[in-house]
Amino acid sequence: MAMKGNKYGTHRVIEPQGVLTQAAWKIDNDMTKLYSNEIICNVTSLNVDSASFTQIEEACGGDEKKIGEMIMSIVAERGKQQNPVTGSGGMFKGEVAYIGEDLLAKPDFDLKVGDKIVSLVSLSMTPLKIDKILAVHKDIDRVDIVGQAVLFESALYAKMPEDMSEPLALAALDVAGAPAQARKLPKEGDSVLILGANGKSGVLCGYEAMKKVGPNGKVVGVVRNPKQIPDLMELGVYTDVIVADCTKPVAVMEAALAANDGKEYDLSICCVNIESCEMSAILPVRDNGKVYFFSMATSFTKAALGAEGVGKDVEMIIGNGYTKNHAEITLNVLRESEKLRKLFDEKYV
Repeated sequence: MAMKGNKYGTHRVIEPQGVLTQAAWKIDNDMTKLYSNEIICNVTSLNVDSASFTQIEEACGGDEKKIGEMIMSIVAERGKQQNPVTGSGGMFKGEVAYIGEDLLAKPDFDLKVGDKIVSLVSLSMTPLKIDKILAVHKDIDRVDIVGQAVLFESALYAKMPEDMSEPLALAALDVAGAPAQARKLPKEGDSVLILGANGKSGVLCGYEAMKKVGPNGKVVGVVRNPKQIPDLMELGVYTDVIVADCTKPVAVMEAALAANDGKEYDLSICCVNIESCEMSAILPVRDNGKVYFFSMATSFTKAALGAEGVGKDVEMIIGNGYTKNHAEITLNVLRESEKLRKLFDEKYV
């Protein structure tokens, strides 16, 4: 009979003791240890968090072989894919290989061995063992591997949908928390500013925000490259797209206010995968407005002290990757929007 582990995975923590697996420096990725309340999956792909992959790619000078070697070394050292610089991880795609008997006994448990699933919890807390790197896809932050990963009793996952390809579903579910929040946070008639408007999370957020704010609202995207504007406008997920460098908050604020008839915004969503964009998300927002930081490159210190320093009384929300029904909400965007589905098929698959 298999041992029973802690619901949140603390039985896999090696050091330091007393913390959860996300905060741990090293966790146990021994896949021969079977626990009655764990799932073990054979992993085929890792979708590395955008901020993390960008950092690793820069550190390796863009060399795919070195990127693979760095990821292998991180996992070998820590028992998980947690970038030591950004602290972030990503998610995996795999096939269920083992289910503990305690989980099988649950009346609402819906998995069986052989099911293809996507993890909806971060690789920064997931025991992972990589046997081999098969391919590195720099353009989509994806690494194909031979390996195994553990899901704890508390872990979130989604079964692969039958009406779309696995790579397409993986690309969307990678950022599932963002569009679900973009549906929840604005109200009809609001003005919304989205930084990092051309990325996966940006366009999905734009789509949901446009639906929510309605014809009297505004959704403005911010990009660095003016060449991206025609395609984004063609998608129909923004009312306007402006050009600005999100590391330069005054420039962002001036362009953003000009696109909103001089008025400050009710909500901003930061999807930029580089550091020092906090103030660009905060400055254009009105007092008592909301700022949602989805990017893992966000610094709490810069956001908190920066808002205080400019006298902004805004509600700042950390981008919890989980929102109720977020997987279904995100997949439904691709079911509803032919243009977005085509974009994802062409760009991220």
